Amino acid sequence: MQRFDLKDGGVPSRERAITAAVAALDRGRLVAVPTETVYGLAADATNAPAVAGIYAAKGRPSFNPLIAHVCDIDMAMAHGILSPLARQLAGTFWPGPLTLVVPRRVGAEASVASIADLVTAGLETIALRMPANGVTLDVIRRLGRPIAAPSANRSGGISATSADDVIAELGPSVSVVLDDGASPVGVESTIVLLAEAAPRLLRPGGVPREAIERAIGQPLADNDHEPDDPQRPLAPGMLTSHYAPNARVRLDVTALEPGEAFLGFGPFFPEGLDKAVASANLSATGNVVEAACNLFRLLRELDRSGAAAIAVAPVPGGGLAEAIRDRLGRAAAPRR
Repeated sequence: MQRFDLKDGGVPSRERAITAAVAALDRGRLVAVPTETVYGLAADATNAPAVAGIYAAKGRPSFNPLIAHVCDIDMAMAHGILSPLARQLAGTFWPGPLTLVVPRRVGAEASVASIADLVTAGLETIALRMPANGVTLDVIRRLGRPIAAPSANRSGGISATSADDVIAELGPSVSVVLDDGASPVGVESTIVLLAEAAPRLLRPGGVPREAIERAIGQPLADNDHEPDDPQRPLAPGMLTSHYAPNARVRLDVTALEPGEAFLGFGPFFPEGLDKAVASANLSATGNVVEAACNLFRLLRELDRSGAAAIAVAPVPGGGLAEAIRDRLGRAAAPRR
């Protein structure tokens, strides 16, 4: 495994890192790439055996689709059918933490090598995103093809927001790790379905619902139920149990139980805090942007405390608070 530190390496180091990453992807290997949301485990999205390697490394069920990451709108339109609304959202929020699920181009419609069926899990739609990380965009641009890049951690577990997280969980499976420091957003992208009559929010994430609704001048339909077929989710991050630490997670606590760690938010102090196994605060001031950035890192830290459970304070409000509550709710869901 090659690890490249992009934080202080300068232009020559950046060039070596990009060259090594592109060469590995071109050979069908897996590469850990930084994005503004979380670190991704990347493969050439047109190479079916390479994509299968993602599923194997993560232990991910093959019915769970992946996001195809592109470097520009032209690459997106080569693989998906973007409506005027989809192009408007891409123009407003790309590059950035917004994924658009649109009808997939297949067969004669596709002007370039097709995305592997494993990426879409056999669906007639494709999830597309343009990440806001210059190094990863350069990797995709030089490869000349989209990359499939789910979070670089074991399936169902806490997402990776640093290169160290990736190496600890998936090191032997990864050929190249591009270390660009901590992920600045810290939660995955917002996913919007644009293959129906009305746009639908499939997963809250790094772009708040309110910002999208302002941009398009209409409300997003809610995805207020689990998929009719749990073995066929429309997008990543929709399984009931996901983002979970080893410890049990208990939400909206008012009092701690023996053996628990505490994950706080703002100036909230539950009964029994003095007896907590460990404690941390997503944001002492109640700032949801700071809380989102810290979420997965602090869940990992508290999980290492050996606590039987992690008790979590309420996280009220809109914007990124919706994404935080979504991740915590799935982390607290019954495990399979």
